[in-house]
Amino acid sequence: MRLLQAPLPFRCSISQSNARPAHVAGRSFSEPVFAASFSPPRHFKPSFISYGDALSTSVSAKAASSQAPVTEVSSQTAEADVLKALSQIIDPDFGTDIVSCGFVKDLDVSKESGKVSFRLELTTPACPVKDMFEQKANEVVAALPWVEKVEVTMSAQPARPLFGSQLPAGLRTISNIVAVSSCKGGVGKSTVAVNLAYTLAGMGARVGIFDADVYGPSLPTMVSPENRLLEMNPEKRTIIPTQYMGVKLVSFGFAGQGRAIMRGPMVSGVIDQLLTTTEWGELDYLVIDMPPGTGDIQLTLCQVVPLTAAVIVTTPQKLAFIDVAKGVRMFSKLKVPCVAVVENMCHFDADGKRYYPFGRGSGSQVVQEFGIPNLFELPIRPTLSVSGDSGVPEVVADPQGEVAGTFQDLGVCVVQQCAKIRQQVSTAVTYDKSMKAIRVKVPTSDEEFYLHPATVRRNDRSAESVDEWTGEQKLQYGDIPEDVEPEEIRPMGNYAVSITWPDGFNQIAPYDQLQTMERLVDVPLLLD
Repeated sequence: MRLLQAPLPFRCSISQSNARPAHVAGRSFSEPVFAASFSPPRHFKPSFISYGDALSTSVSAKAASSQAPVTEVSSQTAEADVLKALSQIIDPDFGTDIVSCGFVKDLDVSKESGKVSFRLELTTPACPVKDMFEQKANEVVAALPWVEKVEVTMSAQPARPLFGSQLPAGLRTISNIVAVSSCKGGVGKSTVAVNLAYTLAGMGARVGIFDADVYGPSLPTMVSPENRLLEMNPEKRTIIPTQYMGVKLVSFGFAGQGRAIMRGPMVSGVIDQLLTTTEWGELDYLVIDMPPGTGDIQLTLCQVVPLTAAVIVTTPQKLAFIDVAKGVRMFSKLKVPCVAVVENMCHFDADGKRYYPFGRGSGSQVVQEFGIPNLFELPIRPTLSVSGDSGVPEVVADPQGEVAGTFQDLGVCVVQQCAKIRQQVSTAVTYDKSMKAIRVKVPTSDEEFYLHPATVRRNDRSAESVDEWTGEQKLQYGDIPEDVEPEEIRPMGNYAVSITWPDGFNQIAPYDQLQTMERLVDVPLLLD
């Protein structure tokens, strides 16, 4: 077995991975797969329905006058035909067919009646192409010569947090946590956070909003819940969030205290308590309205909560860009991907012309300088300001308007990017038992390499292995057997994995450290 010394750590921009989803449970086929391109409609009408509502359709495959005799096929062959037909449908986010993605569930084929029924279980109820999936699935299966009737039921996976057991109890049933940040006050960050949350809810997701600005909470003004006070569960000593139109809400403004007058350490404690002791229940997305700045409060939030992604809000002015750039660098240092930039108050239309009163370029500059993949521009609209003051979000008050269309595009972007990030994180470090090697593919890099398990274990830098005062190596080379194998590998945020070894030791291995370890070369030879 030959070893190769890894290069020093390097910076890479976030790549768009087409990797296989983490929940793969289906089958793949060697036949050609034909991609079905989907583009979700720009405008939508929110439907704040319960998560359990199922969407079910039934279509007749052929008219009675043109029916052909039902072909006698075995159940196994018929099932293979259906799966082969469904494998023509490609998930545009993952670049993989829906059968290999494991979306096809409860397949039932009746060769006598020619009836086919199955369920498409998507990764999120807010999937922007679920209607296209449903329509295409009906079409490709109905096209089979022996099929007379197709029944397709749409559903979504339950909330599956990547780091459940490592989180406070209140956060263990939240799939994605999205920070909306600007690091500068007055740019419309709270407006974006609230309207994004209600857009995701309108797409069918279970959503919560956490207003992290204790000094100046905005949520009590922007929404109008019937119960404007948070309640306590005396038995569990937890906080019960209030709700408005199906979205769960927590803000210091709902605690009956108004605005806080307290020092930084106390504020950090209040935020920690509000966030982690709330009974959020199962959520697909928790949107955090971050306070301005990059100080203790922001760092506490980023360290306590495993943020899936961040959305950056700015305005056209140069001064806004300077502050926003600090926030982007903070998220980069904490390994939180920034997936979109929203440039607020960009322009207005009058006399058939478009005017840019505050200039242009701040949002584009953030995108270009930091490699953030998506830019969205919000116009100057009196209704957007009025809706914020009236307690009804703009996307709810005018779901067919231009602003709602922009937020729909932003919502689709957030759903797609979160799905990709979760996939990349969940498969970044895995153990291949057949090769007896640890496979590493860091989310921010296209490079893939393999490490010997003993090498990873011997390179532990915790206090268990290295004396914190003297730097002396306590773990010796011979202490680790050459044939050691990890028992479990779990993601730790977007920056590291936790590896459990047979002796019970839990090793935290940051991606940066894994990239500097000696690598295995000629890995396929290990299979001989």
